[in-house]
Amino acid sequence: MSTDIEVRRSRRRRRTVSAYREGGRTIVLIPARFTKAEERQWVATMVERLERGDRRRRPSDAQLRSRAAELSGRYLGGLAKPTSIRWVSNQQSRWGSCTPSDGTIRISSRVKGMPGYVLDYVVLHELAHLLAPGHGPEFWALLAGYPRLERARGYLEGVAAAAGLELSDGDAAAEPLVDELGDVDEPDGAPGQAALEFGPTED
Repeated sequence: MSTDIEVRRSRRRRRTVSAYREGGRTIVLIPARFTKAEERQWVATMVERLERGDRRRRPSDAQLRSRAAELSGRYLGGLAKPTSIRWVSNQQSRWGSCTPSDGTIRISSRVKGMPGYVLDYVVLHELAHLLAPGHGPEFWALLAGYPRLERARGYLEGVAAAAGLELSDGDAAAEPLVDELGDVDEPDGAPGQAALEFGPTED
């Protein structure tokens, strides 16, 4: 058994098994009555489940493209077709950004590891900008069918608040939450780009 896996037995635990990450280790909680064979079986099962979850939350660029195509088909009638979508690590104040003129989308690597519904919202938000570059009623109507819209926006607001960042949301009915036209990840910015932001726009 790998040294980065710790098994904790509990007399109070009767039938349930759970696992989580802690400081680079995997902690597996099992009932005290389990045999060594049952322990090995359940550790392998729970580690695989955690790894599957990690893969879902940290998809590759190729998986990101596949996810974007699925989201476009499900919520935007397949009309949003980015020419490229990729992870970037140089967006310091944005969750994602889009350049409608050339169809490119960039998703901040900060979103990796967030719940799947949050990643889906960020991707869907940028896909919608391919069809409606601004944040008017048409834009928000495109996102209205996403069932976890408000929950995802609230999650991002909470992350930004915990980091002490100002947050705006692009909602015409309130202070802007997360998006505005402007520069993206290029140092000097470029016209015609939309960005899902979690902090103040950089000069």
